[in-house]
Amino acid sequence: MRVRPPFLDDIAGVAGGALSVVAGMREEIQSVVRGAVDEALRRLDLVRREEVEVLEDRVVALEAALAALERPAIAPATPQDAPPAVS
Repeated sequence: MRVRPPFLDDIAGVAGGALSVVAGMREEIQSVVRGAVDEALRRLDLVRREEVEVLEDRVVALEAALAALERPAIAPATPQDAPPAVS
């Protein structure tokens, strides 16, 4: 049976610690970048997609209502409304 030298255990421990530090740094960098992007978008005063979709639906409804108002009302023709015949 071979006995593992203690320095290999030390190296494995250091490598494991380094990996956890790198993972922590990655999460921290993501958090900082996400915060910076959120702040930049907030300064741009952009509109969210949901707000655009709601506004789009309202515009479509208003255009339909306006088109209905602009259409002339067609009343059924009656003989008394007919223009006089020209002879």
